Amino acid sequence: METKKVEFGVFLALWNQLQGQDTPVIHFRMGQWLQQAWDRKKTRLLLQAFRSSGKSTIVGLFAAWLIYRQPDLRILVLAADLMLARKMVRNVKRIIERHPLTGALKPERADQWGADRFTVARDLELRDPSMLARGIGANMTGSRADIVICDDVEVPNTCDTAEKRADLRERLAEINYVLVPGGTQLYIGTPHSWYTIYAGQPRREIGEDKPFLDGFARLKIPVLENGNSSWEERFTAEDIERIRRSAGPNKFSSQMMLEPVNIAEGRLDPAAFRRYEADLDYLKEINLLSIGDRKMISASAWWDPAFGSARGDGSVLAVVYTDETGCYWLHRVSYLKSDPSAELDEAAQQCRMAARILKELLVPSVALEINGIGRFLPNILRRELALARVPCAVREITSTRPKDIRIIEAFDTVLAARMLHVHASVYATSFISEVQEWRPGAKGGHDDGLDAVAGALSLEPVRLKRYPGSGRQNWQGGSSVHEAKTDFEV
Repeated sequence: METKKVEFGVFLALWNQLQGQDTPVIHFRMGQWLQQAWDRKKTRLLLQAFRSSGKSTIVGLFAAWLIYRQPDLRILVLAADLMLARKMVRNVKRIIERHPLTGALKPERADQWGADRFTVARDLELRDPSMLARGIGANMTGSRADIVICDDVEVPNTCDTAEKRADLRERLAEINYVLVPGGTQLYIGTPHSWYTIYAGQPRREIGEDKPFLDGFARLKIPVLENGNSSWEERFTAEDIERIRRSAGPNKFSSQMMLEPVNIAEGRLDPAAFRRYEADLDYLKEINLLSIGDRKMISASAWWDPAFGSARGDGSVLAVVYTDETGCYWLHRVSYLKSDPSAELDEAAQQCRMAARILKELLVPSVALEINGIGRFLPNILRRELALARVPCAVREITSTRPKDIRIIEAFDTVLAARMLHVHASVYATSFISEVQEWRPGAKGGHDDGLDAVAGALSLEPVRLKRYPGSGRQNWQGGSSVHEAKTDFEV
């Protein structure tokens, strides 16, 4: 078949004219970027645009245009579920049926024109259809494609826990075995998590040393650019403000401004943390422990140990200091992991790690939660502390109150008053993710770091700053001591 020369912008405008619609500037912008990327043989593409911007519609038209230009192309559409993938395939099929430039592509055989797959009239006899729909959880073994379109593969149901995010990344890695050499990957979607696959920076706290879509050419169109609507005809300033109020700050930032946050409104807000980078400074001569210019007057450590499955509870040690003004300084959250190949048993390994941390941070005592693991661990920890010459006492704690209540009571007031300082090293752990995603009563999430920090905070007494001249008010009328002057001797 002869390759047609019609540009995508013309193809798009003709379709909208057939529908009795004008073509918005934002759609021409998306279309121009897609065609330029294709013409320049860019094979790794990410299109991010705000909800209801028509990005899936434009990509569907782009797919129809590509098939119109090269009928032998094979396109695989992946989505979070099969129904969503089918929606794009059905849309492209209707375009090919009705567009004035593509009528000749419809095949004569009805079995080539299915709901989740179709094959146009083409020169090559290929096993794979022209376009195929698949849910992200489907088996793709044996499929081959020249183009893979990932249409909203990240949704709350595929990314609201760490396990689901890891599984999503694993399944998307399978694209490399489906795509032919030199093939094109095109992602379209909006971020639904801080750990989104669309992030422009690596999330080092989950082990990334580069973004998941590293090297992808990107077009990002939020609903507001430089304070102006990206689609003024449809999204006026009043419309955008109404969406902001109804959606809430997290969902608006994620779905309309394309900023990675946790889309689920969490109970705790890490934005209330006060990040710092200063290290501990101990002057032995005057017995002064400080962080930056703040003098520390107490410290608490809480260790919630766990052993066994890597997907079970985490073993977490948290260390919190309190300064003389009553502010809290979360200096360390350590997720202790043992080495299965080591000669030393798992309990002794973790106790040795804990002893090193407690020694480094000059912690005078540590609370050890002994729920569910027996009473043998405190003695092992005391032994390791003694061997390392660490003057740290071990307190055995049995928690009887529900974990959700402990976390709420520990964090609510502290965060509301912005009294919790958090060291930069803590941001490199999964603790921040736990804070973002934690919701009371939710099942299946991780909150081991949260629980350990809550325990450490609960050990610190509430301190009120003393102000000069603020003497105690004796309003109760009780007895008091009075010293009288006398002029006689006894």
